[in-house]
Amino acid sequence: MANPFEIESLVVRLSTPFYVFLIGLEIVLTNWRSRPAYTVRDTVTNFLFMLFNGGIDLAFRATYLAVLLWFYESGPGMAGAISQAWLYWLMLFLAEDLIFYFLHYFDHKSRLFWAVHVTHHSSEHFNLTTGFRSSVFQPLYRFIYFIPLVFLGFHPADIVLMYSVTQIYGIIVHTELVGKLGWLENILVTPSHHRVHHASNVEYLDKNMGMCLIIWDKLFGTFQEELPEVELKYGLTTPLEEEGITHTIFHEWKSIRQDLNRPLPLSVKLKYIFFPPGWSHEGTGKTVRELREKLGKETSRNL
Repeated sequence: MANPFEIESLVVRLSTPFYVFLIGLEIVLTNWRSRPAYTVRDTVTNFLFMLFNGGIDLAFRATYLAVLLWFYESGPGMAGAISQAWLYWLMLFLAEDLIFYFLHYFDHKSRLFWAVHVTHHSSEHFNLTTGFRSSVFQPLYRFIYFIPLVFLGFHPADIVLMYSVTQIYGIIVHTELVGKLGWLENILVTPSHHRVHHASNVEYLDKNMGMCLIIWDKLFGTFQEELPEVELKYGLTTPLEEEGITHTIFHEWKSIRQDLNRPLPLSVKLKYIFFPPGWSHEGTGKTVRELREKLGKETSRNL
C-alpha cells in the first residue's frame, strides 16, 4: 500500500492548480456580475493565515504523530481489523467527519478555542480564499480530537491523509456563486449551508458546524437553512478595530488578558476563559444564546 504521507503530498500538488482555476473563475464571474467578492488585502491575509497554519502543523507534526502513535499501539485496534479497504476508509471518513463536527462545535462554544478559530471568521468577504483563512494555532490541539480514532485502530497517517482530502471539500464550499443543490442539501454541507455558518446575523450564529456532512448538524440541533428573507452579513458581530495581521490573530487573546487582569475571583476568571464568547459576569456581554433570545423577544413584540 502506498505511503499515506506520499499520497497527501500528491493531493496537495494536484489540488493546487484546481484551486487556482476555481479562484480565477470566481474572480472573473463575480466581477462580470458586478458583484466583486475579492480585495487584494483580504486575499493576501487569507493566504498568509494558510501559510502560518501550515507551518505550525509541519513543525508540530512529529510531536502530535508520536502522541497519536502511542494511543494507536495502546488501543484495541478494532478498526485495523477491518479487512475490506473500502469499508475501513468509509468508516474513517464518517468517524473523522463526526470528530471534526465536535472540534468545530467547541471552537465556537468555548472562548479559549474561539480565540484561535475567530481568525477564520474575521473576514467580511466570502469567497474561495476565505477557506484558506485558517485558524492559525489549531494544529496545536486538533490532534487531541483524533485520539479516539487512533485508539480504535485508525492509523495516524491515514487520519492525516483523510483530513487533507476532506479539507479540499471544506474549502470549495466557500463561495456565493453556487445556489442550493436540491436533495444534496439534506446530506452534504453545501455552499448555502456554509454561507449560513459564516454569517454574523443572529439567526445564523453557531450553525452548520460540519465539514462534509450536514447530517451531524441536523442530528445535534445546530442546523439552519439559508433564509431568503435574511440578507447575509459576513464577519464578526463586533467588527475589528484594526485590520492588521497581528491584531486579527491576537485580538481575542488581548481581550481575554484584559478580563483576567481584573480583580475577580478565580472561578469567574475561569469562566471568562472557558465559557462561550460574549459571556460576562456583569451581563454587559452577550452570548449567542442571549442574542438569539433577545431577537426572539423583539420579533414577538413586532408581530
